[in-house]
Amino acid sequence: MRNPAPRIPGRRLLHSPGPTPLPDAVLHAMSAQPMDLADPRVDANIAACEDGLRRLLHTQDANVFLYAANGHGAWEAVIENLAAPGETVLVPGTGHFSEQWALQTEALGRQVVRTPWREGLPIDADAVGQALRDDKAHAIRAVFAVHTDTASGVTSDIAALRRAIDAAGHPALLVADVVASLGAIPFEMDALGVDVAVGASQKGLMCPPGVGIVAVNAAAFALAEHNPAPRFYWDWVRRRSDLSYRKFCGTPPQNLLLGMEAALALIFGEGLEAVWLRHAQHARAVHAAVEGWREGGALDFFAQEAASRSHSVTTIAVRAGIDVDALRSVARERFQVSIAGGLGPLNGRAFRIGHLGDSNPALMLGAIAGVEAALVARGIPVGDGGTRRAVLSLAGA
Repeated sequence: MRNPAPRIPGRRLLHSPGPTPLPDAVLHAMSAQPMDLADPRVDANIAACEDGLRRLLHTQDANVFLYAANGHGAWEAVIENLAAPGETVLVPGTGHFSEQWALQTEALGRQVVRTPWREGLPIDADAVGQALRDDKAHAIRAVFAVHTDTASGVTSDIAALRRAIDAAGHPALLVADVVASLGAIPFEMDALGVDVAVGASQKGLMCPPGVGIVAVNAAAFALAEHNPAPRFYWDWVRRRSDLSYRKFCGTPPQNLLLGMEAALALIFGEGLEAVWLRHAQHARAVHAAVEGWREGGALDFFAQEAASRSHSVTTIAVRAGIDVDALRSVARERFQVSIAGGLGPLNGRAFRIGHLGDSNPALMLGAIAGVEAALVARGIPVGDGGTRRAVLSLAGA
């Protein structure tokens, strides 16, 4: 038997961009005993989650499908329902997550047209429009766009993509991955002309990992109905049912859904505009700290345009030679702040501070100060004004 780890006083601050900290109300809701599937509380819980997500997504009539899966599972549901093997989708370049979605699509036997990724910049809507105009045969079934790329910390303009599709006169559906943006910034599915929205539970929704979310409008559902691709577990047509067992192709993940119902109640109790404002304030505090740290010459924003810097996560580029894993270890083990490293092409080149979900100014200042302490402990030059700038930002000075 291993010796127990020594007790660490206080609470370790979780500031990865997912999973995020869970409110006590969510933890308590998840501690309930599961119910038999005939218990009317099961259907009531599922309906509360579906209705709450429609409200959060600002959609009136979209079907909401919930999967016992992470965001990659929700991606797979989109792929399998919207394109038959051999058919084509367009994936605009945003970095790691757009490329992962493209690779997953290709692994499932579909064709992918990519637009180039411009490091530190949002999706190039003009390149998307050109790719659609070049598709004279209208072979592209859908555009799979990542709204906020969790790896780069860049948020792209979904409305610009809708305009590009319309201006090209192309029938492709617009699919938006809102995994990292839902619950952190406004997203109006119907008003934006988004046909499918893809989400997950473990970020702005303040829930554990394990529930994938797909909201599907009538046009996308009609395409799925006529799609000959073989599928079963992911099938929207099969899952559109009043029966909870059919909705989940088996037993629902009841305790995760109880937590989601509680989380949605917290979000609407706080008020959506207040939630969005809080995320904006926390993002500004982190951005203010980075403005100070960058004066040391070793760090900088990865997102080049201030307007595209995410309200969910800030990606901080590091000078060559800095050991990001060692920095993260010191932040986590010595200063009790968990942050994320760079993913894919940013591995070893960046670290990330999450500022979404269940957080407040005190937690954000603790995270920022802890990160700054770790930077100093590692001998990384950051000047002396980062945390002070964050304080002034939150204080409104």
